[in-house]
Amino acid sequence: MASAASTKSKAASQASKQPLVIWAVSDGRSGIENQVLGLAEAVARQHPATIVVKRVRWKGRAGRLPWWANPWPRHLLDPGSAIEGHWPDIWIAAGRATLPLSIRLRYWSKGKTFVVQLQDPRVPPQMFDLVAPPRHDRLHGDNIVSITGSPHRVTPARLKAEYSRFAAQLDDLPHPRVAALIGGRSKVFDISPERAATLAYEIQLPLQQDGGSLMMTFSRRTPDQARALMTARLRHLPGMIWNGEGENPYFAFLAAADYVLVTEDSINMATEAAATGKPVFILKMEGSSLKFRLFHESLEQQGAARPFGGAFHSWSYAPVAETDRLASEVLARMMVPGAQAPA
Repeated sequence: MASAASTKSKAASQASKQPLVIWAVSDGRSGIENQVLGLAEAVARQHPATIVVKRVRWKGRAGRLPWWANPWPRHLLDPGSAIEGHWPDIWIAAGRATLPLSIRLRYWSKGKTFVVQLQDPRVPPQMFDLVAPPRHDRLHGDNIVSITGSPHRVTPARLKAEYSRFAAQLDDLPHPRVAALIGGRSKVFDISPERAATLAYEIQLPLQQDGGSLMMTFSRRTPDQARALMTARLRHLPGMIWNGEGENPYFAFLAAADYVLVTEDSINMATEAAATGKPVFILKMEGSSLKFRLFHESLEQQGAARPFGGAFHSWSYAPVAETDRLASEVLARMMVPGAQAPA
């Protein structure tokens, strides 16, 4: 007669062969959705899986309620959210809009669904199976796996594919090619016209002295004045400046670059740049933040980034692969008997 341990081992082996269903849940904002999709895709690279994107929409003002004031959240959802039916094997969510659902999903699914909440949910982490905040949030606990930066969708395959779409514009650009990823206004940072002019000068000077080309893109948070000023002052350089129209060459720029410049306000862009294994230089903006400083220090400790000092130079490091590490943690924890918290 087979032992109980042997039976469990066989059951786990059979389960491991079955494709997983993963819901990637957010409010649909690209910066948030890319994080949940990034982790979902990383899990799918390690285990067969079907990924379903879910975008949470609330009726009326229900989305502004704190999670504890929304005890029956499915009744207040817009039907287009489609949070119903057969529950997934893994629920990966991020953002305030998802909290009332994530908190109750283990109960609704009777413990079937492994619930992962990204970022700092600002609620007790025991309400989820796994919480994955950025390391600079300094959260600790048995079910907390901290990562450097944020989950993302950058892979060598994606960079290659994205480059091929813009190859006609990028192939003939002279080296060194510099990708400049410009963010904008946030709660703690800003980019005034004066700072934009300084940034343009800092970027222009080494390119004029040493040659090369510039590939620059802006975020939706970049103030119009800063965008216009930097474009006017740098458009004479060889290269390409994306004006916000048509397809965004952001990932193609990362693929083509020899060096990457990133303004200090964006954790997502810096994390994605560090995943390429290319030298990343951090551009100073107006404002300061302890959390962001800790994040940049973490990138520096891993050899990925350095403050920009007005000149480009090369170094090597292992690409920062925190999304893949987090995916391995998700699979390891959900596959271990008893690891999933009861509903």
